[in-house]
Amino acid sequence: MKALILAGGCGKNLMPFTATRPKAMIKIAGRRILEDKISMLKESGLNNLYVVTGHAGETIPERLSGTDYGINISYLSQGDKKGIGGAVSLIKEKISPGEYFMLIYGDIITSENIVHYTLQSFNLAKGPVASVCLTQSTEMYGNVYLDEQMRVTKLVEKPKGGNLGNYILAGVYILPSEFIDILERNDNDMETALTELIDKVGLTASIWENDWLDLCYPWDILTANQTMMNGWNQAIVSDSVILKGEVKISGGVHIEAGVEIRSGTVIEGPCFIGQGSFIGNNCLIRKNSSIGQNCSIGYGVELKNAILFGNSTIGRLSYVGDSVIGRKVNIGAGTMTVNNNLDNTTIKREINGKEIDSGLNKLGAFVGDNSIIGAGHTLKAGTIIDSDITIPHNYSYPTE
Repeated sequence: MKALILAGGCGKNLMPFTATRPKAMIKIAGRRILEDKISMLKESGLNNLYVVTGHAGETIPERLSGTDYGINISYLSQGDKKGIGGAVSLIKEKISPGEYFMLIYGDIITSENIVHYTLQSFNLAKGPVASVCLTQSTEMYGNVYLDEQMRVTKLVEKPKGGNLGNYILAGVYILPSEFIDILERNDNDMETALTELIDKVGLTASIWENDWLDLCYPWDILTANQTMMNGWNQAIVSDSVILKGEVKISGGVHIEAGVEIRSGTVIEGPCFIGQGSFIGNNCLIRKNSSIGQNCSIGYGVELKNAILFGNSTIGRLSYVGDSVIGRKVNIGAGTMTVNNNLDNTTIKREINGKEIDSGLNKLGAFVGDNSIIGAGHTLKAGTIIDSDITIPHNYSYPTE
């Protein structure tokens, strides 16, 4: 069976991190989301993959090659074909009549291998399958309604009002080749095509009961990181890691090759430290932190539930908590990310002109790629800094 991964999503609500990468290339727990999907497919025996690229698509093939995984990965550019349906239609010439293919959205997060579970459901159903799951909020997703045999009876895309279903589409399908013809008859409209498939062929639900997350807003990256690290109970430390002096490591800490950690540092798992990074003296790396490759963390820095995508520097005596820091970011000494309101209310941010309540009372800063924040700054809770921004040092004297 061939697999089609949709990895062209822009994710406007995830700015500034999607300004320079598609959603599927965001790193969670030290690994790109797309890499996680590729690994799931390979583990499930699917070795012939097609990846549809769109926004910032040129960043994917140069970083992910099939030879790295021992499988065949081909890339298809979405071009001017619009929407999910347009992306799916690109596989038409790659599959034979009567053949089934797996469709998976490249930006969903699951705690376990949802591909393997969906394949099991397909083997039992002997027909088209869609993975569905429960989530706290259903109004943003395609709601599905099921009969007593777990067959999908109705699909409502992003319903309005109070008539919401319990289950949503989880972004993994096994579909027949004829689905492409159905798409074309319906102007590549995914909802209409799925409805016709339900009516004429049938669609069985594969109920996913483990953790599932779709990244919508910048703070969802933190939630996804925690989800992926929840099962890290054992420390995995490369033999080439250099510990200079007394370093305390506890819990599920994953440290890659070439990392140097100086005396006095305390690392609390679960957390991740990427290849080639440097951790200075007397740092505190608290749980659910993820430090990407080739980062430099200065003396006395505290990281708490913080994600650094890679190649970034945090200056000495800084605090970065409940925050996401892009690639090649330079944060000056003595910079503090405030992560709460004094009245302990949830933190709200304006996203694309609309105020969004994060639902969190702990939320730090979100800094885009290639930005520079000078020394001595205090960043308000929920601060969003775009890519390629330079903020001068915060001098108190002279005042000019």
